[in-house]
Amino acid sequence: MRWQLALPSLFLLIGCLGCLRHENPEIAYQHARATFVHGDLAESQHEAELGWRRFRGLSPEWAWKFKILEAEAMLWRGKYPQVLELLDSDPARPTEKDSIIRVLTLDSVANARTHQYEKADRDVKEADGLCADSAQPACGDLLRARGVLANQRGEPKTARSFFEQSLSFAESHGDRLLQATALLNLGAIALQEHPDEAIDWSESAYKAAAALNALDLMQTALGNLGWAYYRLGDSERALQVFLEAEQHAAQLGDVIDELTWARGAGRVYADLHRTEEATQAYKKALDLAEQSNAKDDVYGAELAMSWLALQNAKIDDATQDADRALEIAKASGKHVDELYPTLVQGQIAARRGDAPQAQSILQNVESDADCPPSLKWEAQHSLAQLYENQKQFDAADREYRAALATFEAERANVRHQDFRLSFLTNAAHIYDDYVHFLVERKKPDEALRQADYSRARTLSEGLGLLSHERPNAGIPSARIANAGIKKGTGKSANHGARFTPPPLNARAVAARANAVVLYYWLGEKQSYLWAITSRHTELCSLPPASEIEAAIQRYRRALAGPIDVLAPANPDGQYLYQTLISPAPSLLSKGGLSQGVKVVVIPDGNLNNLNFETLIVPAPAPHYWIEDAVVTNSSSLRVFAASFEKVRTKNKRSMMLIGNSVAPSEEFPVLPNAAAQMDDVARHFADAERHVFSGADATPAAYLAGHPEQFSYIHFVAHGTASRLSPLDSAIVLSRVPTETDSFKLYARDIIGHTLRADLVTISACYGAGERSYSGEGLVGLAWAFLRAGAHNVIGALWEVTDASTEQMMNRFYDELDKGSSPDVALRSAKLSLLHGSAFHNPFYWAPFQLYAGS
Repeated sequence: MRWQLALPSLFLLIGCLGCLRHENPEIAYQHARATFVHGDLAESQHEAELGWRRFRGLSPEWAWKFKILEAEAMLWRGKYPQVLELLDSDPARPTEKDSIIRVLTLDSVANARTHQYEKADRDVKEADGLCADSAQPACGDLLRARGVLANQRGEPKTARSFFEQSLSFAESHGDRLLQATALLNLGAIALQEHPDEAIDWSESAYKAAAALNALDLMQTALGNLGWAYYRLGDSERALQVFLEAEQHAAQLGDVIDELTWARGAGRVYADLHRTEEATQAYKKALDLAEQSNAKDDVYGAELAMSWLALQNAKIDDATQDADRALEIAKASGKHVDELYPTLVQGQIAARRGDAPQAQSILQNVESDADCPPSLKWEAQHSLAQLYENQKQFDAADREYRAALATFEAERANVRHQDFRLSFLTNAAHIYDDYVHFLVERKKPDEALRQADYSRARTLSEGLGLLSHERPNAGIPSARIANAGIKKGTGKSANHGARFTPPPLNARAVAARANAVVLYYWLGEKQSYLWAITSRHTELCSLPPASEIEAAIQRYRRALAGPIDVLAPANPDGQYLYQTLISPAPSLLSKGGLSQGVKVVVIPDGNLNNLNFETLIVPAPAPHYWIEDAVVTNSSSLRVFAASFEKVRTKNKRSMMLIGNSVAPSEEFPVLPNAAAQMDDVARHFADAERHVFSGADATPAAYLAGHPEQFSYIHFVAHGTASRLSPLDSAIVLSRVPTETDSFKLYARDIIGHTLRADLVTISACYGAGERSYSGEGLVGLAWAFLRAGAHNVIGALWEVTDASTEQMMNRFYDELDKGSSPDVALRSAKLSLLHGSAFHNPFYWAPFQLYAGS
């Protein structure tokens, strides 16, 4: 993986003047430079070449300025050999000191990118001597070039220092282009250890470039954001950004950035097992890298292709690609780059059955002092699988725990809540393999403990149920010195902590809730269901995640259609019942799932997008499962248990009712039945018990300033939006404050910042549950935000809801609450009233709303 570093700086020039028709070289040069700043690299290169030809006989110094600009454009396009050839084509050097420094700077970067480090060092040393005599504008470029050279050599700390100096130089000299590229490069360096900080640097760089309309820098910052999102586990967002940046780079003629973003998109495609698209992306990246003779980019493409080949069991291809990548890494002198293809070689040895060789290679990678954390946990994971295949079960267990300890220590360094949500995706495959390993070892309770520790992590940390620091440490394990595998002697080369999640008593949780808990794990090879009662736990094996998720997607589409899925007894609805509910026959036969029993569903993956109440029970006559069970959803056993274990300060019965807002735009029209629903809800509370914000008063500011922490009930009647790419930007749409453009949205991230003690928050709006499900965390959106703020229960919708049916259902819901029913029983009764006694019997109307239990 490589981030794109900004190359030498530009001057800010304004205006669009005529080209070389002007006899004045300065006007022609300014136009060519402005074209370059704007990002039209090919055109600026062309204009610069014409300028050199036009003025070389009239003004040698101006001719050199044009030649330098031509070289800059070539450099940014990744034409490194051509840059060197161009600058060496004229034996006569420029006489102006600033131009000499620029020539040396360009030469040094081109040499560095082609791994000619001795030549690059000579260029830098000479330019540094000229800058020592007097500070020239080009000296800022030299500082950046020294940072690029240090980074090329695998010296990120030194590179960071030079980029910081270039930023200071830019600020002190008012060079806004240099400032933008310095911010860009600091972000690229930050990615290597702190990808969440890299987001901040890159966003600042993008803003600085946008202010100058520097399109090439903008697309570079955008692509760098893609790498940060990828490192933080947000592949969906990364792919969108990579594809957009790749398109812009191609339009601007920036070959290096184009291939870099193509390779990034290929990584996401490979992770999604979209092999054909990944192969095309990698081949494109390799072809462009070879055309530019960009050694680092050839290395990156070869390495990526080796991973893909290994993933698809093309061992010979993987071997060739890894060997070529390793050869380039050794020639560059960057030791850390050697570790990545070396890991692939260890994995290849394991695939070939050469266990001693695989163990030796993987342990060497794991124990290397320069090994990055993400590479270390992959080496440890590979060792765990190796020991497991060799039936070295104790050693395998230690390596699985070592891999998770390495990962969790790195996760502890991620400070931004938005990015902690997605980061666990990076270890999802390790948790999956470890859970499967423990199940195979007949340790279902331990498998459940490990599985639950991976669930709702960000929510649990926000609620104080878990610490954000690294997990408990066990006994450090020793390194094996010999290369052979001997039975019972495999130990971790990791000298860090072992991974020990907190204890978990699942049956006690079920007993406190007086419910059956159905806990799901969707795995790549095998999925599982833990059916938990107060007396015992039963583990059931389920089909792989891909099979279950395909049925969920089909059934969700059917639920959204006009046909009632019960009439023809939809096969996917029946299949999902038989697959997800029926596999615990002992519970069914003992009456554990008898009619009206309370069930807590703890879903995984795409199960978060499924309302289990809609599953079709085939006998005695086809019917929805809501007829048999009172269903509550929760994100983890730990979070659900906290609702019983924590001492809660309860508010007196009171209601904050907010909605029936003034339409802020045509996109969000007035809800015809909002006023009626507001009146229906309000009548269940005395005047002194309710605080109503309606019409123009129903603003986000009114909620935030209205002390929501004082209310036991909060109810919204409004439109809702769900942001898939940035779930914390999901919002409840209220009335606009006249003086502020975006003041009508109550964002999820703002909700989190105001602590609640509400027994129930009801979001009577579309998509209140959210659209985006993160690995381990579940659906993240408005419902998650209210749970994170401290709400005990939240009702949110999985899809769009209709105004009329919702008003009728909510009226019945509060009627049931008034009778003393708990929220789960009341919501089920309200849904059944639509199912059996109204025109809204189709689950499209009653099934979007789900109850989520918090702490």
